[in-house]
Amino acid sequence: MMRAILVDDEPDGIRTLQKLLELHCPDVEIVATCSNAKAAEQKIRELQPDLVFLDVQMPGKSGLEMLEELSEKDFEVIFVTAHNEYILQALQFSAVDYLMKPVDEDRLTESVQRVKKKLEFEKSGSQTEALLHNINKAGSPMEMRLCLPTLKGFTIVKLEDIVYCEAQRSYTNFRLANNKAIVISKPLFDYDRLLSDTIFFRVHKSFLINLMHVKEYMRGEGGTVIMSNGMEIEVSRRKKELFLSKVKEYFKY
Repeated sequence: MMRAILVDDEPDGIRTLQKLLELHCPDVEIVATCSNAKAAEQKIRELQPDLVFLDVQMPGKSGLEMLEELSEKDFEVIFVTAHNEYILQALQFSAVDYLMKPVDEDRLTESVQRVKKKLEFEKSGSQTEALLHNINKAGSPMEMRLCLPTLKGFTIVKLEDIVYCEAQRSYTNFRLANNKAIVISKPLFDYDRLLSDTIFFRVHKSFLINLMHVKEYMRGEGGTVIMSNGMEIEVSRRKKELFLSKVKEYFKY
């Protein structure tokens, strides 16, 4: 059984989540419910739960502010939030589990199962730490950190350190500025979508590049970019105009 605390300033939100957990997640034991961050902080220290369902935005102290103040975060968190594009982007970059209000029972079950698998291995606050950093950088995505799931756990990288991402079947190979490579078991499409509002651009079906690492562009049918690590990457013919347009937008030439 996973011992859980529910934190939400809306009584209806707590009641709904309780009911959904009782019906669909029998391996979750609700040990406390809290309507504000102060009460939640006290209950977390007292009961030491495995899992906290945390409303992101609450009157007074927010759930994120409460997390920042906790010296030990030896529990998993599933964030619950209404739509806010900056918070949503920070949650996605940090690879944390989150639920949109109103909570969907299938998404809830999936999130609980992911947490259960993580708890079977080891507890880690790395994703939460990345999220707290990203929330502070909301609106400046290039200053955010990307949490990359690996076989051993997670690797957190600065976006500015990523030179390019390369598709390898259903995997993505991240090539970093220090020449380190990290292979992720997610397709390039997922990261193309996640990084769409940043300085990354999909120049080819197999490559998503960081424009800050482009050293040179050589004209051709589509052309070729030379990256900061010397890698030459083809620009597809149909992406050429959009690529040049984005370069002009960012570098004002």
